Amino acid sequence: MNQPYIYGVRHLSPAGAWHLRRFLDEKKPRLVLVEGPSDLNDQMENLTRRETKPPIAILAYTKEPPIRTILYPFAEYSPEYQAFLWCREHRVACRFMDLPSDVFLSFPEREQAGADACGEEGRMNVYALLGQTAGEDGHETFWERTMEHAGDAGGYHEGANTFGKELRALTAGGDADWPETVVREAYMRRQLADAMAEGLAPEEIVAVTGAFHVEGLLSAKQPVMTDGELKDLPRVGANHTLMPYSYYRLSARSGYGAGNRAPAYYELLWKGILKGEPMYAAYSYLSKIAGYQREQGNPVSSAEVIEAVRLASALARLRGGSVPVLRDLRDAAVTCLGKGSFSEISLAVADTEIGTAIGTLPEGVSRTSIQEDFYRLLKEYKLEKYRSLTAQDIMLDLRENRRVSTQKAAFLDLHRSFFLHQLRVLEISFVSMQQVNQENATWSEHWVIRWTPEAEMELVEAALKGDTVEQAAAFRMKERAEQAADIGQIAAVIEDGFTCGMASVVNYAVSALQQKAVDAVSVEGLAQTVYRLSTVISYGSIRRLETAPLEPILKQMFYRACLLLPGACVCDDAASKEIVTAMEHLNAAALAHDFLNREQWLSALKETAGRDDLNTKLSGFAMAILLERGCATSEELKLEVQRRLSKGVPADLGAGWFEGLAMKNRYALIARLSLWENLDSYLEELDQEEFKRALVFLRRAFADFTSAEKDEIAENLGEIWGLNGQQVSEAVNQALDQAATELVEGLDDFDFDL
Repeated sequence: MNQPYIYGVRHLSPAGAWHLRRFLDEKKPRLVLVEGPSDLNDQMENLTRRETKPPIAILAYTKEPPIRTILYPFAEYSPEYQAFLWCREHRVACRFMDLPSDVFLSFPEREQAGADACGEEGRMNVYALLGQTAGEDGHETFWERTMEHAGDAGGYHEGANTFGKELRALTAGGDADWPETVVREAYMRRQLADAMAEGLAPEEIVAVTGAFHVEGLLSAKQPVMTDGELKDLPRVGANHTLMPYSYYRLSARSGYGAGNRAPAYYELLWKGILKGEPMYAAYSYLSKIAGYQREQGNPVSSAEVIEAVRLASALARLRGGSVPVLRDLRDAAVTCLGKGSFSEISLAVADTEIGTAIGTLPEGVSRTSIQEDFYRLLKEYKLEKYRSLTAQDIMLDLRENRRVSTQKAAFLDLHRSFFLHQLRVLEISFVSMQQVNQENATWSEHWVIRWTPEAEMELVEAALKGDTVEQAAAFRMKERAEQAADIGQIAAVIEDGFTCGMASVVNYAVSALQQKAVDAVSVEGLAQTVYRLSTVISYGSIRRLETAPLEPILKQMFYRACLLLPGACVCDDAASKEIVTAMEHLNAAALAHDFLNREQWLSALKETAGRDDLNTKLSGFAMAILLERGCATSEELKLEVQRRLSKGVPADLGAGWFEGLAMKNRYALIARLSLWENLDSYLEELDQEEFKRALVFLRRAFADFTSAEKDEIAENLGEIWGLNGQQVSEAVNQALDQAATELVEGLDDFDFDL
């Protein structure tokens, strides 16, 4: 023998893991080499600690942005993982033999078109042909029936190597990553040669690799990577860390190419192999589906489960097997447990085949510092139970809890809020904030929390911004403040700094805001800034942050916005939407804070309401705010209505003014019969084309009115027209004739320039 043993496997193969262990027992190697980046050997000790519970993964990532990552996941039944365990148990050296991660990360990202697509298509065609020839529904089923139930190590070893050899012969050179494969295999051959150069005999070395690479490593025709070639390999700065993983991520549905479609089911296969019970997976699979159905209130009897086992076994025999595979089990489950419909058991199947398992790592295992901080804070704030693949709701009450004995416990939810907001700012998908349906919700927050491997990867990427969650969030917010294009974006940073409980960020952003505010001339931007600062000041006490320094700058912004408002109302209808929002923000701030110049605000509103050269919808809206605040009398409203809704005023201007007026105080407006009399008279005087113009705005004005409000308006009109309530209701609710329907449908395309 002049070459080491090359053992080909599928990366997530229970049978491969079992037979590999038997092979290692037989050959008793002094060194085991495993496919994987050769600079990750320092992770093997933690991978094999007793406290480590798969699924887990090694994550390698670039030190500099843009962040690129590569993952090496392991389940308990991964052959590579069992090789690590065997070596630990037998005190045998074990190391990775593939290209270092800093080389992998330097390779350019492949396009998903061109050669890559051609290669993938070729490989999938081979898989499809294989499944078709074997009479199966795909190569996954062929592999399971042929390989996962192989009775001996020799059969699996030979079968896997043959499978990889034939697949390689059919697809070699067609994949976009073929040049990468050539380089990888040259490097791995070098690792094998180096091992023998250390004094090990070939028969003392076992290399564990994907079956596709076996032929490449055994080929005597292919050269070993030279020193010069090794030196010329491109490299980038890279770090690596261990991370928990999930069965969902391992499943084919998550897009992980080396995964399998049913990782939880494959765990059942693994347990059955360990127990020496070939039917264990079949019994467990069907029992778990039945159990899930019962938990969801869908009764499944024991007799139906027994019948499903019998049917699955019969299907296996018909298809040339001795033990049911997943295809047989699912068909039997649909027939016997799902009443012939897959939809009846789809959730149970997903739970049983994919599962919700998440791996764990021992405390103190090396992670990035931000990961360590994240897990420390999860524990400190009693949020560990939310680390689950299942999304969970958490309601926070930010007020002091006076029923507890310690200061820390009294403000637990407040500090949870700071932590969750910091994660939100970092765009860590672990958290999602929900809207609280509560008026003036100053103390209540609703979050949805769900852990995924993606969230872990996002944490790793955030390590470039800081060593802790708080430091990274501070860096991100300061970065946003520096890059802000307007004062509204800086105000958003102030608000985020406040919700994160980070006074230093608030102070930094306030300084940036003061510098940029000098040039601010946009009412919309000023109003947005006023709104955000007002929110921070209003809720400052609940978050226990000093907000007094914000008051002078809020006063300044508010005053400038008041001065600019009337001029900003010279705009078209599209731009008026943003001005309406700005007016709402300014009015809310004026109502919330006594220290703001309310007289200046009322003066701006009165000027906007009274001028004829402004957008009439905005003039109407200004009048609505004045009425709401009790700063316009009924007589003033009556005169303004008569002026705005008079003959000679263009229909779009009059109806636009009414649209703005109707955006507030609806019940107060409904109660004023004179308003509806004026509107009725105004519409009566319009000709057909003018009426169409007015109708465009009136439809929009009444679009948000409730049914009850519309009924009250109808009663007012009935009184004006001398009709009773029943007659009005029938008139309002009767179906439109064809001509009226066509008229209404054409309003959206009405051309005001005609």
